[in-house]
Amino acid sequence: MDTNSILFVVGARPNFVKIAPVCQALREQGGLSYQIAHTGQHYDRMMSGIFFEELAIPAPDFHLRAEGKTHARQTGEIMMKLEALCQAHTFTALVVIGDVNSTLAGALAGSKLQIPVAHIEAGLRSFNRCMPEEINRIATDHISSLLFAPSHTAMANLKREGLESRSCFSGDVMYDMILKGLKIAERQSSILAELRLEPRGYYLATLHRPYNVDDGRQLREIIAGLSRLEEKVILAAHPRLRKNLKRFGIVPGSNIQLSEPLGYLDFILLEKNAIKIVTDSGGIQKEAFFIGTPCVTLRPETEWMETVAAGANILVKCRTADAIVRAASCEKVPQYGNKPYGNGRAGEIIVEALQARFCCRNTQTT
Repeated sequence: MDTNSILFVVGARPNFVKIAPVCQALREQGGLSYQIAHTGQHYDRMMSGIFFEELAIPAPDFHLRAEGKTHARQTGEIMMKLEALCQAHTFTALVVIGDVNSTLAGALAGSKLQIPVAHIEAGLRSFNRCMPEEINRIATDHISSLLFAPSHTAMANLKREGLESRSCFSGDVMYDMILKGLKIAERQSSILAELRLEPRGYYLATLHRPYNVDDGRQLREIIAGLSRLEEKVILAAHPRLRKNLKRFGIVPGSNIQLSEPLGYLDFILLEKNAIKIVTDSGGIQKEAFFIGTPCVTLRPETEWMETVAAGANILVKCRTADAIVRAASCEKVPQYGNKPYGNGRAGEIIVEALQARFCCRNTQTT
């Protein structure tokens, strides 16, 4: 492959979902040479490989295998390996996605080497700088050359920070993906039968944020709240959650069924058919909104205030068992009519802007 191409830097489960619509648009539109570097931030099959298989993402051209155990070590290791990769090849630009450590490391490596950086999902702000993701977002936006905002709220945040001239409203690539992915999932996934579930007969839950799962008292409250729900709870268990349930000696109620991390198609079908979703994930809040399933978010804030304004998402700021039960039992009527995250063409808009900006016209041959 011609190395005068754009390099997409991915490394964590959310990145893989978000790059898929861009890869599809690249295949359909042509004219842009690209390669993919997988940093290794998420590396096992259910957190990484299955997404490339299910979403028809080309296999990564480079595997960096970064294994740092802390935020600083992981970010630093990815930076060093990306620097070596960029010095060995000629890349027109680096494209980073989302707000994980791989995002910030890619942006820093590119800017230090004076390679233009484009950021997909720019402008998000929770206004909570205790979140590692918030620091990653802010720093990435301010050192990137081209910013793709998923919502008009994100565009307003970028304008307020003096970044309007670099910004483009693309809409949300996850909305593109859910429109395509749900049709595939309904044809191919058998997860409801496998887990012996009836539509609207269960809650779906995920937990992974340190302030929810690393604090034994807080985790005990959350599990107590989920255990009091009348229907079954499918808890897709992040490795950190499983480790801490054992560490703190917390035994979930009999209505809670722990599952391994799931592939994208299985998971979105579970989202579609759940009574409600209970989560601390940013991306899952959006997916719930896209497919019309009410969401309860176990966080003091969210980057996706459009979902709250629509009545589709309830924030549980004080995450006690009682508060969780109240939120899960709330009978709000969400308003899903507005389209705050674009029209499902984000991948196409991003590719068109990359072509116009970086003038990289070689055909992709992966």
